Amino acid sequence: MTVAREDIAGVVLAAGAGTRLRPLTDERPKAMCPVGNVPLVDHALTRVSPYAGSLAVNVHASQPTLRDHVVDRVHVSMEPGERLGTAGALGHLRDWIDGRHVLVHNADSFVDDDLAALLDGWTGRNPRLLVRDDGVAGDFGTLTFLGVSLLPAHLALPLPDEVAGLFRLVWQPAWEAGTLETVEVRGTAIDCGTPSDYLRANLHVSGGASVVAGDAVVEGSITRCVVWPGARVERDEVLVESIRTPRSTVAAPLG
Repeated sequence: MTVAREDIAGVVLAAGAGTRLRPLTDERPKAMCPVGNVPLVDHALTRVSPYAGSLAVNVHASQPTLRDHVVDRVHVSMEPGERLGTAGALGHLRDWIDGRHVLVHNADSFVDDDLAALLDGWTGRNPRLLVRDDGVAGDFGTLTFLGVSLLPAHLALPLPDEVAGLFRLVWQPAWEAGTLETVEVRGTAIDCGTPSDYLRANLHVSGGASVVAGDAVVEGSITRCVVWPGARVERDEVLVESIRTPRSTVAAPLG
C-alpha cells in the first residue's frame, strides 16, 4: 500500500555552499539561481508539494536571501554553524519531521518529472531513490542518483543532528543489504552543480533559446545564454553559451 501524503514530510535541501557553481554562488545562494527565471528551490518545492503533508527547507545562516524567499511558505530549518550535510540536515529537523517518512529533494537537482512513479507503491519499509541508468559505473552499479529520495521514518528518526551524509548512513548500507529501492526517472534530470549544467537546465526549459530575466537589458548579441535579473549585455557584446549576472560573465561551454 502506498504511503499517505499526510504521513510524508517534504524536505528541500538548500543549505549547500555551491562551490562548483562559483562565481555564480558568490552573488546568490545556489538554491536561488534561476532556471527558466524561477529559482531552483521553487522548482524543487513544486515537485515535492503534491506528495508531502508539509514542507521544510534547510538554510545556512549565510543565506538570508534564501531564508526571506521561502520563510512565508515553508518551515525554515536554520543551520547557524557548519553545514550539516544531507543526513545532519534531517537530524536537525527531527522534531519537525515528528516520526514521519521523508521525501528529500536536493535544491540543485533540476528534475522535469512529476515524481508520481517514485511514490507509486512505496510502502515506507525501504529507502527509495530516483535514478538514471547511464550504462557506466555510477553511484550504485550503473545507476546515477538524481537528487530525490524517499526515507522511511524508522531510518530518519536516528539520524544525528551533526555533520553527516545520507550516502554513508543510509543508502550505501541499504545497497549492500539489497534493500535499496530505485526508480528510473521518466523525464529530464540535471544536477546544476556546474555552470555548464546550470546552463543546460535553462536551455532545456526554454527549448534551446536564451533565457533573459524580465528586468535584464540585452542590447548586444546572445546565443544559448542566461541573463540574470539586473544584468546588462551592452550593444557591442557577443555572448555565446554564457551566463551574465550583474557582476560577472561566466563561460559555460556545453561541449
